[in-house]
Amino acid sequence: MTDALTPGPPDLVSLLLDTDTLDDFLQAVAESALAQAPTADGCGITLEREGRPLTVVSSGGSAPPLDEAQYAQDDGPCLEALREGHEVSVGDMRVEDRWNGYPAFAVDHGTRSSLSLPIAAHSHTAGALNLYSPKEDGFAEADLGGLRVLAAQATGAIALAQRLSDARTFTSDLEAALQSRTVIDQAIGIIMSRRRCSAEEALRMLRTTSQHRNVKLRALCAQLVGGVSGNPPPGSARLRPRA
Repeated sequence: MTDALTPGPPDLVSLLLDTDTLDDFLQAVAESALAQAPTADGCGITLEREGRPLTVVSSGGSAPPLDEAQYAQDDGPCLEALREGHEVSVGDMRVEDRWNGYPAFAVDHGTRSSLSLPIAAHSHTAGALNLYSPKEDGFAEADLGGLRVLAAQATGAIALAQRLSDARTFTSDLEAALQSRTVIDQAIGIIMSRRRCSAEEALRMLRTTSQHRNVKLRALCAQLVGGVSGNPPPGSARLRPRA
């Protein structure tokens, strides 16, 4: 539920234009979420990286210790939302009997209710948007629609960042592969000229030498090409034994 004093969720494009990094964007999402829930005193965004949940950004003071308590026992509403992909609402921590001793910890830290919404559910960058309130049923009047929009925006931004990262990695790998292939082809040409043999025979000679000297084929070819041209090929390194 919203009123005239509660701001609606920000436009995704505006948020992206106003931030420079994914963490900055998520920080803006956390702050916006806190504005959508007037009784909340803390909001954190959890992402699972390399199998380990981390609070990547937070707004307000209550989220970090509550998130960390859940990570420590590997259980809690935040982790349930992250792993199961559904919203988890706690109306009163004092009568909550899930998640082992976490509810009592939350009460001791002044938190009576919480709301966790999944982000990028069932993906390798799954996470959760977590809100905490010192009041019982603190999210009964919150703008749930707006909060869901924010969680969806975070999901979209994370997916975009992952695709851009994958694209950069793919481009880098492709460039390295093309450079490697070029150096090997040049080395094959040198061997063909010297030995008056076919390309297949030249490649076989290079592979045999690579194995006998225990160095990578590309490094061997780079040394050969550099010796002939007087300049090392782009991206080449010193000749080193294979790991």
